[in-house]
Amino acid sequence: MTLPSRAFHVVLIIHAHQPSGNFEHVFEECYQHSYNAFLSLLEKHPGIRLALHYSGPLLLWIEKNHPEYFARLGKLVASGQVEMMGGGFYEPILITIPEADRTEQLTRLSNYIEKHFGKRPAGAWLAERVWEPQLPSSLAAANISYTLVDDLPFLAAGFEPQELFGPYIAEDCGKSVWLFAGLKELRYLIPFRKVDESIAYFKNAAQLHPGGVAAFGDDMEKFGVWPGTFQHCYAEGWLEEFFAALEENASWLKTITPSECIASHVPLGRADLPTASYAEMMEWVLPTSTRLRFYGLHKEFSARPDLLPFLRGSGWRGFFRKYPESNLLHKKMLRVSACVAAVPPRRSSPEHAAHLQEARDHLFSGQGNDAYWHGVFGGLYAPHLRTALWRHLVRAESLVDQLTPGKMLPRVEFLDYDADGEPEVLFTAPEYQALLKPSDGATLAAFDFRPSSATLINSLQRRPEAYHSRLREAASSTPAAGSAVSIHDQVRVKEPNLERFLRYDRFPRHSFRLFLFDSSRTAAEYETLQLNESASLAAGAFQIRKSSANYADLALEKTLPEFAADSANPPRLTITKHFLFGPAPHGCEVSCDVSLTLSGPLAVPLRFGIESVINLLAPAEPDRFFEAPTGRQNLRFSGTLPGPILRMEDGWQRLRVTLHAPGSEDYWVAPIDTVSESEGGFERVYQGSQILALWRPDFTNNPSFSARLMWRVVSF
Repeated sequence: MTLPSRAFHVVLIIHAHQPSGNFEHVFEECYQHSYNAFLSLLEKHPGIRLALHYSGPLLLWIEKNHPEYFARLGKLVASGQVEMMGGGFYEPILITIPEADRTEQLTRLSNYIEKHFGKRPAGAWLAERVWEPQLPSSLAAANISYTLVDDLPFLAAGFEPQELFGPYIAEDCGKSVWLFAGLKELRYLIPFRKVDESIAYFKNAAQLHPGGVAAFGDDMEKFGVWPGTFQHCYAEGWLEEFFAALEENASWLKTITPSECIASHVPLGRADLPTASYAEMMEWVLPTSTRLRFYGLHKEFSARPDLLPFLRGSGWRGFFRKYPESNLLHKKMLRVSACVAAVPPRRSSPEHAAHLQEARDHLFSGQGNDAYWHGVFGGLYAPHLRTALWRHLVRAESLVDQLTPGKMLPRVEFLDYDADGEPEVLFTAPEYQALLKPSDGATLAAFDFRPSSATLINSLQRRPEAYHSRLREAASSTPAAGSAVSIHDQVRVKEPNLERFLRYDRFPRHSFRLFLFDSSRTAAEYETLQLNESASLAAGAFQIRKSSANYADLALEKTLPEFAADSANPPRLTITKHFLFGPAPHGCEVSCDVSLTLSGPLAVPLRFGIESVINLLAPAEPDRFFEAPTGRQNLRFSGTLPGPILRMEDGWQRLRVTLHAPGSEDYWVAPIDTVSESEGGFERVYQGSQILALWRPDFTNNPSFSARLMWRVVSF
């Protein structure tokens, strides 16, 4: 193939990110295997010009732990070899946070980059490359002039593939930004195919599009952190070979920064793009049954590239429907944002201003995207990432209450907290905040212990995922050690026989759910979700009878056909639940009193239980444990512990939870283990413990029965 007559340009945009709350050793490993290694090669190849984006949490960590990296990076910026890109400081999905927060997140990172590297960024990286049509206005408001999205939204808007070799203009309400189309084919070539294949791709593009531009945008972690890529990119030399090949072909193939491209090119036209992200993300967001059908359809038409752009998944917001836990966290964030924005200013009080700034810092930290979604990378299934966001938001909300007149008194609010169309009840005091869902068995969906900035429930409902059917195949087809494979194609498992942990919850993992079931059932059946409990009681819609700032009375009436002695005349069951919240020395208490009254005989004796779901995170750590009269137990304990008192302790969050169930026989305890997919393969993750306080009501001789479960939460 002859050399192109005009220079062809390549815009490389490399993105590096670690979420707030990630483990220290993960930051360090990624630094050594990717960020430092990548920069070292870049220093050796001054002919490579590109844009780098680092998220705020990663920059803060590098500044503290490897300040020499800033000096090295600063030299590359000063020489013009590297252009620094901005973005949301804590890597939020911009379209999911309020407009004022978008501007502040973007401005914060721009200010930070200008302070440390001397130049204010012109461009912004979009977290997970999530695009919605209103974003040009948001970006322009923060003085951002360009960004990159995937080629998929262009193709979905009717662009032809050959039209994507240059930048476009996107506009909203008169505000515009330049858009680069990140080419998917390049994402799968780099760094997984031979370097010659990438050069051949560029040469062919240059012949077809003289003077054109090919844009590549992807994660720096794929150069050293993804499985097998450190060996592939550095030990075996792929990345150095790639950089050298670009330099060797510089007579016709030139790497330029995005700003250089904008300065030397005119836009190819308008780009009015639909809501989109990269193709894999738009598949992950689909509900599992739909995703399986989508996968089959995509496979059926894989030989029709002309049709594939029209076969795409859904927008990023669909994660709020797929995972109510994500939705709840998101609505917590929106509430905290509104509360922070509503704090009345006190210009004469530096202390007030400092506390308000601290609340804003925690709010923006709580907007980081990672724990709001799940795919190969998303951290919703990672309790430490989910907890980090909750802790920031709990702390921000607590600070705001301290700054707002009247907010330090116990109060109750009736609202649709999670925007599901059902009313909730929110109890707030200086020591706690509790969200009660009458529509779901009158359970607590969230319980924040403010002295420790801890959220205690914070579990996940175990549900089918599209990749669960691949587990058996994964166990027998692990790639050879050290092989480099796209993270979207890998099949790995972190422990054998993970399929034995695949079990799916009937209800969301809330606390104070009521269980009524055949007394012959066992603790083992509780662990495997085979109690066959009355679902209409456990998840029934209770009616609020009365409430105040610290208590609520709720009631439910239902029949029990599943346990009726006479199926033609099933007994009626009347249930009341009375919640009481209040302070305690160094903490708080919540009690739930339950009364059951039956109107007729039952076919079998029943057991009754009140379930607690509590997540103290790392189950193997010695400072986190159950404590019963029989001694201490690991948090992954499964079996029976004696009642009526059971204690849990968390030395990291410095809190103790005491469960007291007067008159109970014992507690059945089991870990809530999910099986999920991550960048390292399939893994089992502890999502807390389910703890059932048990009684044996004698409905034969007494149609009424009462029980109480109390939590006492204290800090130490």
